[in-house]
Amino acid sequence: MQLKKVILASASPWRRKILENAGISFTVEKSWYKENMNLKFSPRELAKRLALGKALVVARRHKNAIVIGADTFAVFKGTILGKPRTVKLAKEMLKSLSGKTHSLLTGFAIVDSKTTRYITKSVSTKVTFRKLSSREIDEYVKTGEPLRAAGGYAIQDGGSKLIKSIKGDYNNVAGLPLKKLLVELRRF
Repeated sequence: MQLKKVILASASPWRRKILENAGISFTVEKSWYKENMNLKFSPRELAKRLALGKALVVARRHKNAIVIGADTFAVFKGTILGKPRTVKLAKEMLKSLSGKTHSLLTGFAIVDSKTTRYITKSVSTKVTFRKLSSREIDEYVKTGEPLRAAGGYAIQDGGSKLIKSIKGDYNNVAGLPLKKLLVELRRF
């Protein structure tokens, strides 16, 4: 039996590293899927739909592959916090999360491009920040890292200094809930 090619539909270096560390043989292909964060769905449903959109775009380019798509964002007091992209917004996000607990939510999708069979799942991890000073926030934002990370921080890099505790899957906070993903991948 020939194994299907596995494709990660993401340019995220963090997702790539998580899969590499798990020993999965895969290639990376950016989907160029246009995310619409304003769709009227619950955060869990939105994460799954965006992940599926990314995976389907890449799956259409291949005849016989397993494609993994993912989308991650923070949820705080019912509000979705994606990538801030501006210094001002990054500082505001980090200030609002300081000393508080939020959820880091990742939706993922696995698509079989040959059969068009797919599944979508979402995983939530509770993250508690320690109380941050304005100086700490300013210094972290100066690194540029918060601008391109969901919720304004990257746990696998400098953002780890901001965190008091996590409850759940560490890899989920980094962008890919590996344990749950591996369970679902076995079904394909």
